[in-house]
Amino acid sequence: MLLITCPYCGVSGEETEFAPGGEAHLKRFGPGADEGEFAGYLFYRKNPKGPHFERWRHAYGCGKWFHVARDTVTLEIYGAYKATETAPPQEILDRIAARGKA
Repeated sequence: MLLITCPYCGVSGEETEFAPGGEAHLKRFGPGADEGEFAGYLFYRKNPKGPHFERWRHAYGCGKWFHVARDTVTLEIYGAYKATETAPPQEILDRIAARGKA
């Protein structure tokens, strides 16, 4: 079971209190995009073995979306940060690098 801490309200809980939302930091393409760009956004996702950045929502709490850095092999959570951040914070990247996963 994953233990996640919401970066907005600070509440820690089991993964059942949260809802996963897929890969984080995707570039969304609008109506002017060509078919290849739109297909890439809609259908193709990374499926890494190791560190992965995901979107989650605090479904049974504050209801806000945020990002989580999680290892898909060990299920270790490196940290969570607000969805308004366009890239992972350096402290989370440092934790991933300290584990030799960068």
